[in-house]
Amino acid sequence: MPAIFNVQAQGRRSWVVATALLLVYVVWGTTYFATSIALQTMPPLLMNAVRFLCAGVVMLLIALWQGHALPTAVQWRNSAVVGGLMVFLAMNLIGLAQKLGIGSGLMAMVVTTMPMWLALWTRWGGERVPVTSWIGLGLGVAGAVLLAREGNFSATWLGGLLAFAAPLCWSLGSYASRKLSLPAPAMASAAQWFVGGAMGLVVALWFEPVPALSQISAKSWAAWVYLLVFGTMVALNAYLWLLQNTSAALAGSYSFVNPAVALVVGVALGGELLTGWVFAALPLIGAALVFILYGRLLQGWWAGRRAVLMGLRTG
Repeated sequence: MPAIFNVQAQGRRSWVVATALLLVYVVWGTTYFATSIALQTMPPLLMNAVRFLCAGVVMLLIALWQGHALPTAVQWRNSAVVGGLMVFLAMNLIGLAQKLGIGSGLMAMVVTTMPMWLALWTRWGGERVPVTSWIGLGLGVAGAVLLAREGNFSATWLGGLLAFAAPLCWSLGSYASRKLSLPAPAMASAAQWFVGGAMGLVVALWFEPVPALSQISAKSWAAWVYLLVFGTMVALNAYLWLLQNTSAALAGSYSFVNPAVALVVGVALGGELLTGWVFAALPLIGAALVFILYGRLLQGWWAGRRAVLMGLRTG
């Protein structure tokens, strides 16, 4: 990972965590709109494959410039596992599910289950997940479901199956990145993106016609560059850092914050209208973040209140 995410002083850690969260929340929230622009003239599988291949090459150059060694054979294998699950499978399963008829509302709702899967793998792996994190995740999913109420909930059985597989693959890849032996952060990103992009390119060349460059509009190219630089190089690096340095629940909280950000972007740039569901959903999402971010403080406050009440009753 680039040096901006390498925390040296403990006193700065909270600011780095906040910055990484803000990047993931805001940037990934805007990628919904950017993706829709890019897909106007780009085939989806090829768009993702080339995006991650380019990001992998750039990150490789950054990692070498920082003095990191190339991955060992074991680290390449582990990077292939993470990149295959997150970059190749999860990213492309979402596009295939939408192509096979799953509605946008159902897709948005299904994606919000990712942090709950990640928290489950974390718990099964022996790490403690506080009850306040589970409450926060539940509130976040409920808020995201309300945001998705205005979307299309139609689905085919195959599209629905692929849609549910996408967050499952992303959560498994996220958990694997916390547990497997990987190279230095920048080199790990390079290896994961390059291998995942290469897998995607093989499938894209098999299934999708390659359009002439002249057929891709300047607007789509601009959106693709935004996805490459900000969606991948910046926000995905921030997310990978959060996976290594914060709780699984906090790192995964983007999945129910991003739809809210996407909604704001849609209103500002796409002319969309706010409905009554939005005003019910946003407080739930805000409460979810409070439980995830300040769970220990809430537990301490509640324990203090209970002690006071018990003291009054016995007195």
